[in-house]
Amino acid sequence: MIDIPRELAASQEKYNGEAGRAFIEELPDLTAGFLDRWGLKPDGPPMHGVSALVLPVVRADGGPAVLKLQLLDEESEGEPVALRAWDGDGAVRLLDHDEPTGTMLLERLDETRMLSHVPDPHQAVVTIAELLAHLTSFPAPPGLRRLGDIARAMLDRTPWALDRIPDPEARRLVADCAAAVREVVDEPGDRLLHWDLHDENVLASDRAPWLAIDPKPLAGDPGFELWPAIDNRYDPDDILWRFDAMTDVLALDRPRARAWTLGRLLQNALWDLEDGRPLDDDQLEIARRLRDRTA
Repeated sequence: MIDIPRELAASQEKYNGEAGRAFIEELPDLTAGFLDRWGLKPDGPPMHGVSALVLPVVRADGGPAVLKLQLLDEESEGEPVALRAWDGDGAVRLLDHDEPTGTMLLERLDETRMLSHVPDPHQAVVTIAELLAHLTSFPAPPGLRRLGDIARAMLDRTPWALDRIPDPEARRLVADCAAAVREVVDEPGDRLLHWDLHDENVLASDRAPWLAIDPKPLAGDPGFELWPAIDNRYDPDDILWRFDAMTDVLALDRPRARAWTLGRLLQNALWDLEDGRPLDDDQLEIARRLRDRTA
């Protein structure tokens, strides 16, 4: 019997309601079924993020791996598609996949060596940028969510959002972010994006210094990838350095990258408002400093 972490059950309840509760109830039997089906033995306590159970296992040939079980949704269903495209080149390697449930067998990386443990945030930002430069060099395979569709939906939702922001300065900032997105929405790009490459989604491995995990992939412009590394270990005086360093490493056009980065604030603001949360002051400051830079 696998013990389901209480925090995972709570997050599924919070974010997915009845579907999340059903997933948690089914998870012990689902886990046991895949251990049997793929000839796996548990090899340590289960780990988890917000939405997935990750169980260290040993394969029938003695090799280490992890079993990842998660509720299938529009974000998670693209993960195996991206991992197959990268095929272990800059990202964790996919070993097996069950399409109906989204369950994956992945190579085991070293969860004790995470990029968030690197003390120098500048080094971490450059590492993420170097990984992104490689990962986004791949064309997006068919079937992934497309940034252009997401951006147009955000713009359609913007008037609703602006009516619900009481602070005039924050309202103007969100409106300016939407205006920036309108300038680039007709050229959304076609690269394979990770979308969520922050410093806890980068782990060390014996075969490579750093590898990306847990993509929420999109087809789009690499400028949409910068936000997590700018937001990690938040430092308002470091925002512009991080943006410039990342655009240099990725060789991005800075005005376009700034527009797509402001699009991430718009996306986050919409989610906050839809969930009844106040807008995040730190995120507003990131957008403000990017919007107001003069060079």
